[in-house]
Parts: sequence; C-alpha cells; structure tokens
Amino acid sequence: MFLGCADLGAPVSDYELLRQRHATRLFELMPALFERLTWPVDRLRDGRQTALHALLRHAVAHSPWHRRRLDGLDVDQLAVADLAALPSMTKHDLMDHFDEIVTDRRLTRDLVEAHLESLTTDAYLLDEYHVCASGGSSGRRGVFVYDFDGWACTFASYMRFTARVMQEVFGGEAPAMVMVAADKASHMTSAMAQTFPSSAAQVQRLPATWPMPRIVDSLNALQPAVLLGYASVVHQLVREAVAGRLRIAPRMVATTSEPLLPEIRAAIAAVWPVPLLNGFGSTEGLMGGSCSAGCGIHLSDDLFIIEPVDARGRAVAVGTPAAKVYVTSLYNLTQPLIRYELTDEMTVLGGPCPCGITLLRIDDIQGRLDDNFQYPNGPSVHPFTYRSILGREREIVEYQVRQTPMGADILVCAEGPVDTARIAAAIREALFAQGLADAAVTVSVVTALDRATTGKFRRFVPLAAH
Repeated sequence: MFLGCADLGAPVSDYELLRQRHATRLFELMPALFERLTWPVDRLRDGRQTALHALLRHAVAHSPWHRRRLDGLDVDQLAVADLAALPSMTKHDLMDHFDEIVTDRRLTRDLVEAHLESLTTDAYLLDEYHVCASGGSSGRRGVFVYDFDGWACTFASYMRFTARVMQEVFGGEAPAMVMVAADKASHMTSAMAQTFPSSAAQVQRLPATWPMPRIVDSLNALQPAVLLGYASVVHQLVREAVAGRLRIAPRMVATTSEPLLPEIRAAIAAVWPVPLLNGFGSTEGLMGGSCSAGCGIHLSDDLFIIEPVDARGRAVAVGTPAAKVYVTSLYNLTQPLIRYELTDEMTVLGGPCPCGITLLRIDDIQGRLDDNFQYPNGPSVHPFTYRSILGREREIVEYQVRQTPMGADILVCAEGPVDTARIAAAIREALFAQGLADAAVTVSVVTALDRATTGKFRRFVPLAAH
C-alpha cells in the first residue's frame, strides 16, 4: 500500500500531544518504507502506477488548478509513461496559483505565509499541517505544505537510508549524534528534527550560522560518534581538524543539502576514514541517501516518479547528465506536485547496486556548492545566515547576495512592498553575532537579476568571484 492521509479525529491544540502522536505514526510507517528499499523493480513500478491513479483522482476532485490542467484526460487510464505528454509544473505555477493547487480549501497562501513568519520553533498549522520554505542556491522561493502522514513519510523516507548505514556501523548501539545545520523551523531539516526527536538517536543540533570557533568548541565538548551537516560546513570542520583545533573521532559522517564534491569527499576521508553517508533532501519531499557500496545516491522513487530531462525538457538516457528533473510526488495529496520542475543536475546510474537497494541510483550531484563568504581578517559566514532571513520574506521571489569586504550588497526581485531597511538591519545583526562588527549591508529592489548566457544563476557571489 502507498501512503494516504491519517485519520486525525478531533483537533488537538496541545503541540506536545500532536508531536507524540506524530512520532508514533512515524514508527508505524518506518518498517514498510524500510522494506521498500529492496523491493523488486517490477513491484516498485506497479506501486507507482497505482499511486499515480490515486493522486490524479484526488487532484482532479480537490484542486481547481489541476482539474483544469488535467481536463479531458481519463486519469484512471493514464500510465506513468503518458505523463511526458503533460506540461511541466514550475515553482512560478506553484506560487502564483497556490490557493487553487492545494486540496484543502482552508489553506491559502496568506495563511501559510503568516504561519511561516510566526515560526520560532516547530509548530502545526490547523493542528494538522507543516509548512516550510525552500531556500536553494537558485530559482524562486517556494512554500510547501505537508499533511500529517506526509510529514512523517518525508522524514522516514530520508531516515531509512541513514538507519541502514547506521545498522551496519553501530548495530543496536545508540550513538551520540551532532548535526550542524539550519536552526530556523521554516527550514525542513530543523523542523523535522524537532517534530521527531528520538531517545534511540541522541541528536544535538548546532546552528550552521554560529561562528566556527563556537561550533568547534561545542563539538570538542560533545564528542559525537556521528557527525552530520551541510557539505560545506563539514568541509570547514575538516580544515579545523587538520589545524588541530577540532579534536573529535566520529565513526560515521553524513552530509546533506549541498553537493558533496569529489574534493570534499576526499578531504573528509583523509581526516576521518569512516563510512560517509551522502544525503539528498529537497523541500519538495524527494529524499535520498548513499549506501555502503561507495559513491552514488539512491532516490525515493517508490514515493516519486522521476523524469530526468535536458534543458529543453526532453528525456535523457541512463548515464547521460540531466539538466533538471520533473518529479511527481505520489504521497503528498495536500499540495499535488505533478511533473514539477527541480533544477538539480543529476545523472542516473544503470545496473543494480551491490548494496541490494533497488531504488533509482544517481551519481553524486556535482552542481555548484554554495561558497561560504570568507571576510578578510574576519569570520567565515555560511550562506544560511542570509537565506534564513531572506527566505522568510513573502514578497521576495528571488535574490542575489554579493559579498563586499565588510558585508554584502543584496539585490531582490519582489512581487510587493519590501522593507529593505528592516531586512538589512536583521542581516547586520546576524553578521555581528558571527563576529563581523560594523557590517555594511545594502538591500536593493530590482526588476530582474542578471543571468549568464547559459541561464545559470549564482545566488551567492563571494569576493573571489567578482
């Protein structure tokens, strides 16, 4: 069975009661999702087809935008292969038609944006939903809504890859884990860790926006057996270890949210020759993770239909680099994503994986890694310092941050009024907290952002790239 919606019963206002019910639901879903890692390929294919029909029926019945889009099609007869005849769905479509795309008429963009703006810690919307905003290295900001089961399923679909490798490394032991990542509940990684804490996996979170010396001191005190974090942050930590300031001996390292470039993989292995898990996570819900067989990432194509395509939207063969992918989420019925465009560059690998996982496998993603801003005689600042503020602004649809010797010049495209002074002040305060005193920050509204002739866009531009 592919997953549907939970029967929530009467609304519950107490966060902790909801969270406990959610944690219970997570443990109910995990065994089946874990089992799917090694399902026969034909069983996965049949499951996707069945789930696609259920998704399309639900979208036609409850989403006015999809009803118009799918008008004239017999959704009960539409095969997975037939999806290629449908137009793709972009982030602009999602945000411009948000109220007509979601399938719960109580949900509106105004409501979810207000919820996002109010978040200081994990919280439910309407006692049922979780909302998070994307803040990738390119493209327009997006807002994504998950129902009760959808939120648990998304987390479980990611954690099953981590759990599999941890079983191999630790057996039944419960290792101490530290994650260096986002600390805002509007980011998926932070919110999920708060919804689903586990006594079996002691995870201590350190904000990636902390000054590096503070992160290093905390890790030295915590001595984690498992080190998790953004690829760029783990790379910095490797340099801290080489310099002798970071003194930890993890038995497993896991990176996520950013490309694990070959030079970063090699640097980690040279300092910590332990199993390295490379995770893939998208705010849209597509999750993945590597295995003990080496390079490459397995994607959750039991829960998604994944179509690798070239820049013009034409299907590419196995082994051919794809400029982007169209994804269809088979489990998030609240916000149907059908042939939704993800701009991740990836290459599907052919043949079975020696580890036994039968899910789709791609090569390590080699897209651009967000560059940290290294300030002369000052701190190194992770892009999330900027993202965590700019990504929460409803009216900002795109932005570019250009490092200056003492701060940044920020260009924003907006669809409404933007309080540039307030945003600049918030960023100056965040930079000050990281050790950049008297930071100079400007925020300017523009009608368009310059792109290279290839259409590629660099959101964070360090001094060295000017």
